[in-house]
Amino acid sequence: MKLLNLLLLVGGLVAIAAYADNTQDQIAANRAAVKEFAQAIQSELQGAMKAGGSVNAIGVCIEKAPAIAAAISKKNGWKASRTSLKPRNPDNAPDAWEKKVLQDFEKRKAGGEDSANLEYSEMVMDGGKHEVRYMKAIVIAEGTPCLACHGSNIAPEVSAKLKTFYPKDQATGYKTGDIRGAFSIRQPM
Repeated sequence: MKLLNLLLLVGGLVAIAAYADNTQDQIAANRAAVKEFAQAIQSELQGAMKAGGSVNAIGVCIEKAPAIAAAISKKNGWKASRTSLKPRNPDNAPDAWEKKVLQDFEKRKAGGEDSANLEYSEMVMDGGKHEVRYMKAIVIAEGTPCLACHGSNIAPEVSAKLKTFYPKDQATGYKTGDIRGAFSIRQPM
Protein backbone atom coordinates (compact mmCIF):
# COMPACT_ATOMS: atom_id res chain seq x y z
CA MET A 1 0.00 0.00 0.00
CA LYS A 2 2.85 2.40 0.80
CA LEU A 3 4.38 1.73 -2.59
CA LEU A 4 1.07 2.45 -4.31
CA ASN A 5 0.67 5.72 -2.38
CA LEU A 6 4.24 6.68 -3.25
CA LEU A 7 3.66 5.93 -6.94
CA LEU A 8 0.43 7.97 -6.90
CA LEU A 9 2.23 10.86 -5.22
CA VAL A 10 5.13 10.78 -7.69
CA GLY A 11 2.71 10.49 -10.63
CA GLY A 12 0.74 13.46 -9.31
CA LEU A 13 3.89 15.55 -8.91
CA VAL A 14 4.99 14.69 -12.45
CA ALA A 15 1.54 15.70 -13.76
CA ILE A 16 1.68 18.98 -11.84
CA ALA A 17 5.16 19.73 -13.20
CA ALA A 18 4.02 18.93 -16.76
CA TYR A 19 0.97 21.17 -16.29
CA ALA A 20 3.17 24.00 -14.99
CA ASP A 21 5.52 23.67 -17.99
CA ASN A 22 2.54 23.59 -20.37
CA THR A 23 1.00 26.62 -18.67
CA GLN A 24 4.23 28.60 -19.04
CA ASP A 25 4.35 27.64 -22.73
CA GLN A 26 0.74 28.80 -23.15
CA ILE A 27 1.42 32.09 -21.41
CA ALA A 28 4.47 32.65 -23.63
CA ALA A 29 2.35 31.91 -26.72
CA ASN A 30 -0.36 34.29 -25.48
CA ARG A 31 2.20 37.02 -24.88
CA ALA A 32 3.55 36.55 -28.41
CA ALA A 33 0.05 36.74 -29.91
CA VAL A 34 -0.75 39.91 -27.93
CA LYS A 35 2.55 41.47 -29.01
CA GLU A 36 1.74 40.69 -32.65
CA PHE A 37 -1.80 42.07 -32.20
CA ALA A 38 -0.57 45.29 -30.54
CA GLN A 39 2.19 45.90 -33.09
CA ALA A 40 -0.16 45.35 -36.04
CA ILE A 41 -2.75 47.78 -34.67
CA GLN A 42 -0.09 50.35 -33.79
CA SER A 43 1.41 50.12 -37.27
CA GLU A 44 -2.00 50.60 -38.87
CA LEU A 45 -2.81 53.53 -36.59
CA GLN A 46 0.50 55.25 -37.28
CA GLY A 47 -0.01 54.88 -41.04
CA ALA A 48 -3.55 56.22 -40.83
CA MET A 49 -2.44 59.17 -38.67
CA LYS A 50 0.27 60.10 -41.18
CA ALA A 51 -2.15 59.78 -44.08
CA GLY A 52 -5.03 61.76 -42.59
CA GLY A 53 -4.72 62.50 -38.90
CA SER A 54 -6.92 61.33 -36.05
CA VAL A 55 -10.14 61.34 -38.07
CA ASN A 56 -8.54 58.91 -40.51
CA ALA A 57 -7.27 56.68 -37.69
CA ILE A 58 -10.83 55.95 -36.52
CA GLY A 59 -11.21 53.70 -39.55
CA VAL A 60 -8.43 51.48 -38.22
CA CYS A 61 -10.45 50.70 -35.11
CA ILE A 62 -13.62 50.16 -37.11
CA GLU A 63 -12.21 47.94 -39.87
CA LYS A 64 -8.58 46.95 -39.36
CA ALA A 65 -8.53 46.03 -35.64
CA PRO A 66 -11.32 43.42 -35.95
CA ALA A 67 -9.60 41.98 -39.05
CA ILE A 68 -6.29 41.77 -37.18
CA ALA A 69 -8.01 40.02 -34.26
CA ALA A 70 -9.69 37.58 -36.66
CA ALA A 71 -6.40 36.79 -38.42
CA ILE A 72 -4.58 36.14 -35.15
CA SER A 73 -7.51 34.04 -33.93
CA LYS A 74 -7.51 31.95 -37.09
CA LYS A 75 -3.73 31.57 -37.14
CA ASN A 76 -3.64 30.22 -33.56
CA GLY A 77 -7.02 28.49 -33.28
CA TRP A 78 -7.93 30.80 -30.40
CA LYS A 79 -10.18 33.81 -29.90
CA ALA A 80 -8.21 37.06 -29.70
CA SER A 81 -10.00 40.32 -28.91
CA ARG A 82 -9.85 43.62 -27.06
CA THR A 83 -12.15 44.73 -24.28
CA SER A 84 -12.54 47.54 -21.78
CA LEU A 85 -14.52 48.64 -18.73
CA LYS A 86 -15.38 51.68 -20.90
CA PRO A 87 -15.89 50.21 -24.36
CA ARG A 88 -16.20 52.35 -27.44
CA ASN A 89 -17.92 49.57 -29.37
CA PRO A 90 -20.60 47.73 -27.33
CA ASP A 91 -19.59 44.51 -29.13
CA ASN A 92 -16.29 44.73 -27.21
CA ALA A 93 -17.89 44.89 -23.76
CA PRO A 94 -16.22 42.51 -21.32
CA ASP A 95 -17.79 39.24 -20.29
CA ALA A 96 -17.99 38.52 -16.54
CA TRP A 97 -14.51 36.95 -16.38
CA GLU A 98 -12.92 39.82 -18.34
CA LYS A 99 -14.69 42.43 -16.22
CA LYS A 100 -13.34 40.84 -13.03
CA VAL A 101 -9.79 40.81 -14.45
CA LEU A 102 -10.04 44.42 -15.65
CA GLN A 103 -11.26 45.50 -12.20
CA ASP A 104 -8.36 43.58 -10.65
CA PHE A 105 -5.94 45.37 -13.01
CA GLU A 106 -7.27 48.70 -11.71
CA LYS A 107 -6.79 47.56 -8.10
CA ARG A 108 -3.27 46.33 -8.83
CA LYS A 109 -2.41 49.63 -10.53
CA ALA A 110 -3.80 51.55 -7.54
CA GLY A 111 -1.62 49.33 -5.34
CA GLY A 112 1.48 50.50 -7.17
CA GLU A 113 2.04 47.81 -9.81
CA ASP A 114 3.41 48.99 -13.14
CA SER A 115 0.41 49.12 -15.48
CA ALA A 116 2.51 48.12 -18.48
CA ASN A 117 3.22 44.74 -16.87
CA LEU A 118 -0.33 43.86 -15.83
CA GLU A 119 -1.41 40.48 -17.15
CA TYR A 120 -3.44 37.54 -15.89
CA SER A 121 -3.89 33.94 -16.98
CA GLU A 122 -6.16 31.24 -15.65
CA MET A 123 -7.50 27.86 -16.71
CA VAL A 124 -11.29 27.95 -16.61
CA MET A 125 -14.17 25.66 -17.45
CA ASP A 126 -16.59 27.08 -20.03
CA GLY A 127 -19.45 25.06 -21.47
CA GLY A 128 -17.96 21.86 -20.11
CA LYS A 129 -14.60 22.50 -21.78
CA HIS A 130 -11.31 23.66 -20.31
CA GLU A 131 -9.67 26.73 -21.77
CA VAL A 132 -6.84 29.03 -20.86
CA ARG A 133 -7.89 32.66 -20.59
CA TYR A 134 -5.29 35.39 -20.74
CA MET A 135 -5.46 39.17 -20.54
CA LYS A 136 -2.81 41.86 -20.94
CA ALA A 137 -3.54 45.48 -20.01
CA ILE A 138 -3.56 48.16 -22.71
CA VAL A 139 -2.08 51.29 -21.15
CA ILE A 140 -2.16 54.84 -22.54
CA ALA A 141 1.57 55.38 -22.99
CA GLU A 142 3.39 58.70 -22.98
CA GLY A 143 3.72 60.16 -26.46
CA THR A 144 1.21 57.86 -28.18
CA PRO A 145 -1.60 59.36 -30.24
CA CYS A 146 -4.25 57.45 -28.23
CA LEU A 147 -5.45 60.55 -26.41
CA ALA A 148 -6.49 62.21 -29.69
CA CYS A 149 -9.50 59.86 -29.69
CA HIS A 150 -9.59 58.62 -26.08
CA GLY A 151 -8.57 61.68 -24.05
CA SER A 152 -10.47 64.62 -22.60
CA ASN A 153 -9.65 67.21 -25.27
CA ILE A 154 -10.86 65.55 -28.45
CA ALA A 155 -10.97 67.75 -31.58
CA PRO A 156 -14.55 68.53 -32.70
CA GLU A 157 -14.15 66.76 -36.07
CA VAL A 158 -12.85 63.62 -34.32
CA SER A 159 -15.65 63.74 -31.77
CA ALA A 160 -18.25 64.11 -34.53
CA LYS A 161 -16.91 61.11 -36.45
CA LEU A 162 -16.74 59.01 -33.28
CA LYS A 163 -20.38 59.85 -32.49
CA THR A 164 -21.37 58.78 -36.00
CA PHE A 165 -19.88 55.30 -35.59
CA TYR A 166 -20.14 54.90 -31.81
CA PRO A 167 -23.22 56.68 -30.42
CA LYS A 168 -22.79 54.88 -27.06
CA ASP A 169 -19.05 55.60 -26.81
CA GLN A 170 -17.68 55.36 -23.25
CA ALA A 171 -13.99 55.31 -24.19
CA THR A 172 -13.00 58.92 -23.50
CA GLY A 173 -11.55 60.88 -20.61
CA TYR A 174 -8.33 58.87 -20.36
CA LYS A 175 -4.94 60.30 -19.54
CA THR A 176 -1.38 59.02 -19.85
CA GLY A 177 -0.84 55.97 -17.65
CA ASP A 178 -4.51 54.93 -17.55
CA ILE A 179 -5.57 51.39 -18.37
CA ARG A 180 -7.54 51.75 -21.61
CA GLY A 181 -8.60 48.09 -21.60
CA ALA A 182 -6.93 44.77 -22.35
CA PHE A 183 -6.12 42.25 -25.00
CA SER A 184 -8.00 39.06 -24.26
CA ILE A 185 -7.23 35.53 -25.44
CA ARG A 186 -9.34 32.40 -25.09
CA GLN A 187 -7.29 29.32 -25.80
CA PRO A 188 -9.07 25.94 -25.90
CA MET A 189 -7.28 23.08 -24.16
